[in-house]
Amino acid sequence: MVLQAGDKFPEGVKFGWAPILDEDPTVCGIPQMYDANKEWAGKKVVIVSVPGAFTPSCSAYHLPPYVQKFEELKSKGVDKVVFISNNDEYVLAGWGKVNKVPKGEDFLMLSDTKTFFSEQYGWQAGPNRGDRTGRWAMIVEKDGKISYAGNEGHLQEVKASAVETILTKV
Repeated sequence: MVLQAGDKFPEGVKFGWAPILDEDPTVCGIPQMYDANKEWAGKKVVIVSVPGAFTPSCSAYHLPPYVQKFEELKSKGVDKVVFISNNDEYVLAGWGKVNKVPKGEDFLMLSDTKTFFSEQYGWQAGPNRGDRTGRWAMIVEKDGKISYAGNEGHLQEVKASAVETILTKV
């Protein structure tokens, strides 16, 4: 099943998470499971998936614009911005720190290594890409319905999942 706009966000979705507690990229919070359904109930969430932390396109063109436009997203009613990848919790927390992701639980760096959300719902990188998550974005509304789902045609592109595109959809 490939998730699309109009679908309800699935039940039982969990990700790995290590809280960002300070700015030192060598210090991480303790990894734990993050219950997306519980934490996102009644919230508008932008989910962005990238093939890998610290990779060229993800680090140059994908994450930094979301950090820069975070307050603009919030002003348009977005409660949470969530980046997911196949990297583990420690790597994602470190990548978030290096990119100055806002501390707290409104901008999250979540790992898709244990629950395989991207694989289960048709959003993985594709054949010959190993276990990488794809490059995509979706908006989950407060009622749990997906209002936007954009999957990039090529892993180096950042168009359908770019912050500029999401700002026109929220």
